[in-house]
Amino acid sequence: MTPATSLSADVVIVGGAVMGSSAAYHLLADSGFKGRVIVVEKDPTYQLSASALSAASIRQQYSSAVNIRISLHGIQFLRSIGDHLAVDGDRPEIGLREGGYLYCASDAGEQVLRENQALQAAEGADILFLQPDELKSRFPWLNVEDLAAGTWGRTGEGWFDGWGLLQAFRKKARSLGAEYVKGEVAEIERDGGAVTAVRLKDGTRIACGTLVNCAGSGGRAIAAMVGLDIPVQAKRRFVFTFACKEPVENCPLLIDTSGAYVRPEGEGHFICGASPEADMDQDWSDEDPGSQEIDHSFFEEFIWPSLAHRVPAFEAIRPGRAWSGPYDMCLLDHNAIIGQAGELKNFYLCNGFSGHGLQQAPAVGRGLAELIVHRGFRTLDLSELGYERVLANRPLLERNVI
Repeated sequence: MTPATSLSADVVIVGGAVMGSSAAYHLLADSGFKGRVIVVEKDPTYQLSASALSAASIRQQYSSAVNIRISLHGIQFLRSIGDHLAVDGDRPEIGLREGGYLYCASDAGEQVLRENQALQAAEGADILFLQPDELKSRFPWLNVEDLAAGTWGRTGEGWFDGWGLLQAFRKKARSLGAEYVKGEVAEIERDGGAVTAVRLKDGTRIACGTLVNCAGSGGRAIAAMVGLDIPVQAKRRFVFTFACKEPVENCPLLIDTSGAYVRPEGEGHFICGASPEADMDQDWSDEDPGSQEIDHSFFEEFIWPSLAHRVPAFEAIRPGRAWSGPYDMCLLDHNAIIGQAGELKNFYLCNGFSGHGLQQAPAVGRGLAELIVHRGFRTLDLSELGYERVLANRPLLERNVI
């Protein structure tokens, strides 16, 4: 029998998609860190990861200041990604397009939109509050008959190649010395108030000084291995594509009053989706293909009619391919859980991003690195997103959830 492999690292990161790779990069780019980083990834193809399957966008239109600040940091990072993540002169390109988000509101939602925009502008985000006539002037193809207002990100919001961002972080982290190990965590060893090692299903043991949970849809299971029950559940989300012959010029990422969203994906092509009602919100499992099936009726009966009402040009379309993916929902408040896990002094959580992961990866990866290396946030204070609010059942409510 071949003896089991034994490794050790100063920091072990479980999950090598965009969050895990961002954390690895920021650790190794920090002049105060001189240790070894091992990233454990069960599927290096990332074919079932949210990083690869999401709509890949960034916005500042949140109702909480910390999320606005995270995305302001994120857009600056994405704009200069070639400077940050170049490897041997090869500068990554993620096709960032700052087309903006357009939130539409009826009479019932106008005041919330107005309050959110005031906070966003106070934080320095370039978000405009628009009356129906202003919306029609900017977006002539938009049906504004039942709208009271809209907010639009003039700059700093848009979409990009999420797969490209993941690969850029991963390539840069590896160039700085991060080691990626293919495997699935089966057990976490601990000694009192500290984690000491992880064991993989193939028998490999990796001793660690610090363990970071960036396991995406598997994050709750990893936390359970150390006795924590975090309120994170992987839900199923669909992305549908279609082509439209009639021009819809300068289309932003539009969020209808119904909750359906749509954005361009090349000339005359679009992607769209929506969050289902709570009683129809199905769980996702990496191991169960049935939980990954696509419900095309959701597009035909809800998304398409909603979007065709808002954009009459979408009444005549040609549906294209569709896919499903995991959406790691924080059941407490739709915000991520970031930082030290209670009394476990060397176990860090990075879970429950509720669809915000790609855009928040630059700031969160840096924040985790600062916590580990410097024992506190330096660039951006993310403490509002800490595990303490979970223990206290103190939600940080976010009113702008897609």
